[in-house]
Amino acid sequence: MTVMINGRAIGPGHEPYIIAELSANHNGSLERALQTIEAAHRCGADAIKLQTYTADTLTIDCDAPDFLIKGGLWDGFKLYDLYKWAETPYEWHQEIFNHARKLGITIFSTPFDETAVDLLEDLGTPAYKIASFEIVDLPLISYAASTGKPMIISTGMASEEEIEEAITTAHEAGCKDVILLHCISSYPAPIEQANLRQIPELTRRFGVISGLSDHTMGTTAAVTAVALGACVIEKHFTLNRQDKGPDSEFSLEPHEMERLCVDAKDAWSALGEVGYKRKEAEEESMIFRRSVYFVNDLPAGAVISRDDIRRIRPGMGLAPKFFDHLIGRKTNTQIQKGTATSWDLISQPQK
Repeated sequence: MTVMINGRAIGPGHEPYIIAELSANHNGSLERALQTIEAAHRCGADAIKLQTYTADTLTIDCDAPDFLIKGGLWDGFKLYDLYKWAETPYEWHQEIFNHARKLGITIFSTPFDETAVDLLEDLGTPAYKIASFEIVDLPLISYAASTGKPMIISTGMASEEEIEEAITTAHEAGCKDVILLHCISSYPAPIEQANLRQIPELTRRFGVISGLSDHTMGTTAAVTAVALGACVIEKHFTLNRQDKGPDSEFSLEPHEMERLCVDAKDAWSALGEVGYKRKEAEEESMIFRRSVYFVNDLPAGAVISRDDIRRIRPGMGLAPKFFDHLIGRKTNTQIQKGTATSWDLISQPQK
């Protein structure tokens, strides 16, 4: 089971695919957006991801209570004002895409309506990401899926039925490759509620590649997710949390993203494969296992007693399981203390 995005294979047999989420961490500056992409590339991320919307494509400018945020990181904000602050202007997209491609880092985006899909198609995006809040927008999923490009869908807040509907809609509209990202849609998400065991369940239940869109603080959950089978890790990324953008509180800084890229890929490498074949790294350690050694000088023809041999390190003699088999047998030759036992040195029992 493998999905290809911009020539990079994603799946259980490949290193985890690390997505640095730019989101609103440009803080209203195109120059900062370009610098953030450069930093993500230096850190080793496989992809940079945008969010493509305007305040007007996400909501309406309305002061009614339904449109006011109560509690959490954005308490007191009107939805329209928050999205106006956070949006990545459509007119920036061409330069941002060009810059990422020049650097050699894959770039794609999360569209929030059909106009965003149209823009991203014009830019040649290699994939689409559907945000957790939009997993119930089946018309949007269908429109993006009709391009035939791979889709990554976050599952935050979604029921089993809603996830199934989203996948079915994507497949029926022409998308063959769907990746599901387990997600807790809380900002930041409490690590004790990360529920990472859901990652392999998504693969089992829906037959897709799975991963994690992580909003917990730090990198512990993301690295742990790799050990549970996550093939994709998505993390919000900022140049500096102290600059206080809309998403900065739960975003990684460059030194943390670099650590994540290393640790996640190391975690994947450490998984290895099931089996009992001795690893190459262990070969030199074999001599330090226990084995049976002569611990007394013995003449040829001596009867070996329990006091004449011991199970000790190194491991150049017969295995300890043969200890009792050696007692009572005779030596074929003169033996010096410290000689490793071997069948050549010992007479065979009479039949």
